[in-house]
Amino acid sequence: MTSGIELLQVNNLKTYFYGTKGTVKAVDGVSFQIKEGSTLGLAGESGSGKTTVAMSIPNLIPYLKREEGSPSEHGITSGNIVAGEIRYKGRDLLKLSQEEIRHVRGKEISMIFQNPVPALNPMETVGFQVGEAVEAHEQTRREKLRELVLDYLGKVELKDAKKRYKHDPHMFSSGEGQRIMVAMALINLPSLLIADEPTKSLDTIVQRQVLTLFQEIKTRFNLSMLLITHDLAIIAEVSDYVALMYNGKIMELGDVISIYKNSRHPYTQGLLASVIGFYRKRELKGLHGEPPNPLVHTPGCKFHPRCPYAIEDCRSTEPPFVEVKPGHSAACIRVNEIPEFES
Repeated sequence: MTSGIELLQVNNLKTYFYGTKGTVKAVDGVSFQIKEGSTLGLAGESGSGKTTVAMSIPNLIPYLKREEGSPSEHGITSGNIVAGEIRYKGRDLLKLSQEEIRHVRGKEISMIFQNPVPALNPMETVGFQVGEAVEAHEQTRREKLRELVLDYLGKVELKDAKKRYKHDPHMFSSGEGQRIMVAMALINLPSLLIADEPTKSLDTIVQRQVLTLFQEIKTRFNLSMLLITHDLAIIAEVSDYVALMYNGKIMELGDVISIYKNSRHPYTQGLLASVIGFYRKRELKGLHGEPPNPLVHTPGCKFHPRCPYAIEDCRSTEPPFVEVKPGHSAACIRVNEIPEFES
């Protein structure tokens, strides 16, 4: 149940990556909030900056620095959070030392990474890995820790958990790997769960099982969640609020009903019009043009090269976030002229 109390506040976050070909402004002035017990869905095309937002919150960006000489599509060698605030329970996480942030990361804020089985350590058993976060933050006897791990593997309904406690990750399917990752994320009773593409590469039946699991866990533990995905159907089903990202910026933000029923940004409207099953009466369409090159600066509105409503001012003026109605805003200078997207 949503309490209305603000748990996380992200203000003007900017995370840049540097490389031999230039600077990629992966997140360029992003702001949003998550209230206790609520879920914010962060959606957008691939490369829009969603995962970088997720990695910035627990300050994992320093660990993304690439080894010298390693390949990268854009020649990226390092990354850094250059500006902004990430306030969690009133504290700015960006002002904490690495030692201080370690007490928050994995305990109060947990994260489920993309591709569950590859994200697990192939050299350690799943039982050890699920309990590792507890060992890092608390002194717990081995037998008690084992009982706790089995309890959480049971909560996520992993089959034959006792028999498979000492199995290696490669012995589990993607769906089972996702359940293990959820158990790892929940075992320290966090307040905020960040789930990055939690149903990626899963078949339809397993996706349904994982989504049902998330809904049950959210209710049982009164979790706040940041759910990152490009699948708008998942956002509609699981989230209370939704933010649409494009080229490092949020284009539209509001409650799910307002965004899906009456979106006002051309980018959001284009995404919704391309989804099968949402709007049966409408012709299926897609966004015009190609996703932007992150190394090329786009003046004015980032979306203007692909926008059917763009005018000359859109090419030179960066749009402010305009409130359409309380709790629903869009970054578009023509927001009051663009027709509502009706289902």
